Amino acid sequence: VEVKIEVVIPEKERSKEEMSPNGKASPLIYRVNGTARHYHLEEHPIASNPYHNPKDVVEASVCHVKDLENGQMREVDLGCGKALLIKENGEFHAVGHKCPHYGAPLVKGVLSKGRVRCPWHGACFNIGTGDIEDFPSLDSLPRFQVKIEKEKVYIRASKQALQTQRRTKMMAKCISLSNYNLSSTNVLIIGAGAAGLVCAETLRQEGFSDRIVMCTMDRHLPYDRPKLSKSMDSHPEQIALRPKEFFCTYDIEVLTEMQVAAVDVKSKIAVFKDGFKMEYNKLLIATGNTPKTLSCKGKEMENVFNIRTPEDANRVVKLATSKNVVIVGASFLGMEVAAYLAERAHSVSLVELEHVPFKKFFGERVGRAVMKMFENNRVKFYMQTEVSELREQEGKLKEVVLKSGKVLRADVCVVGVGAVPATGFLKQSGINIDSKGFIVVNKMMQTNIPGVFAAGDAVMFPLALRNNKKVNVPHWQMAHMHGRIAALNMLAHGTEISTVPYLWTAMFGKSIRYAGHGEGFDDVVIQGDLDELKFVAFYTKSDEVVAVASMNYDPIVSKVAEVLAAGRTVRKRDVDAVVFLSFRTGDMSWLTGKGS
Repeated sequence: VEVKIEVVIPEKERSKEEMSPNGKASPLIYRVNGTARHYHLEEHPIASNPYHNPKDVVEASVCHVKDLENGQMREVDLGCGKALLIKENGEFHAVGHKCPHYGAPLVKGVLSKGRVRCPWHGACFNIGTGDIEDFPSLDSLPRFQVKIEKEKVYIRASKQALQTQRRTKMMAKCISLSNYNLSSTNVLIIGAGAAGLVCAETLRQEGFSDRIVMCTMDRHLPYDRPKLSKSMDSHPEQIALRPKEFFCTYDIEVLTEMQVAAVDVKSKIAVFKDGFKMEYNKLLIATGNTPKTLSCKGKEMENVFNIRTPEDANRVVKLATSKNVVIVGASFLGMEVAAYLAERAHSVSLVELEHVPFKKFFGERVGRAVMKMFENNRVKFYMQTEVSELREQEGKLKEVVLKSGKVLRADVCVVGVGAVPATGFLKQSGINIDSKGFIVVNKMMQTNIPGVFAAGDAVMFPLALRNNKKVNVPHWQMAHMHGRIAALNMLAHGTEISTVPYLWTAMFGKSIRYAGHGEGFDDVVIQGDLDELKFVAFYTKSDEVVAVASMNYDPIVSKVAEVLAAGRTVRKRDVDAVVFLSFRTGDMSWLTGKGS
């Protein structure tokens, strides 16, 4: 059956580069109940002038052609907004100047081989189209017209695009929603975090026009989960990844407060906790992790929290203000919560089994520097001990007793002692689960069951950076890419994952950025000054740099991420040269070679 789908796209954006990566949408073939169905994105005629409203257009001369050398970027002002002007291989390009994720200035990012990487969180954008190529941003950059006249560079741009600095890629809609039984869907996505949302969006961007259902135990639409510990008083609507209207517009159905209890992969049926059953054709499991709880007496007491929802975070902030807080676990969540509450609470105490925070992840020297920063901000550490008991008074938490014998006053306790994969409901499904509960997938995010994919924090997948070793990478950026790869392979694209892990943590107004996968590192080479909290740390294993972390040293982490993404190897002996060439001189030529 030949069907044309409706494409929702503003008139002014109907330009060639926004139809698809190759400029023209290709037919998609998708099999539903054994019947091949073909879908075509509607091919709009390409107008010679894509800006149909002259009042919405600004054109300005921004520089002389010789003002920029190859490989240079410049932020230019068009009067009603700014653009990023780029020169690469003798050609000029102009795109939005801010990363759509958190607004980082891309002029301070990294330009390499046709794309610019955000200096803050590693999102990558194609300089020719503005399209996003790596996450965590959901939106692409607007692309502006560039012309050369009399050796002057002119940019022609939409005023609206200059103001918004973001562009949502063209998406399809469901054309046969009314024909579906409520208990059947073509694609079922279990979990509504970053992986689930990006999977749904990618399917629509690729022209998929059958029914998509996402289900989540949460009461909210997908939201920016990292902000639960970094910006704890944010309300759900403030951290929503997409507004409600977005899901309605693109026919992405979200079932909230719905828990899947079992999956029958032979019958292709998901069974919900309330008994409801839904048949699917393709399945994505993106359930993430479940926080570990304490095992001591009093763990069920009021005012003891695992921060899992916006309501949890908001409640902790309210209860902790001018009170005594005890945080158990110097994890990323525990440390970020401690930093956020330090200025609000009367006291913040942090209990940790290790002798230094982040030792396994950042190494002892970086961990000690971070610990000192916290101590300078009134956070008290109780290391190499555990909680033995939580004591109450009139039904509420009053004290935290440590195995060392120390008793801490506590009005609120936040538990951040790690998490386990939320995959218990799959134990009898036949889906391959390892001994720790992680779902095992291949490079295309496929499980051992045809038509069943998995993504996000609950999976073990082959990491190209580490010779395809199966790893678990519970990072926000990686969950986005997992979702995209899964969607592309639901559509039989045969796309393999090859992204470089990238994460960040924010504490007391300072950020640590990190790229790579340093598990099992045997040495740390540090450049800069740890005492001044201005440093870059290279994590090595058998003389090879496997990860890098920095504080106040942007954009070195993004630069190294580009090196690793290009398949190059950085050796321990090269670290001094890497820092000098990339950071102090700005010379990027070392990115363009091959091999080591």
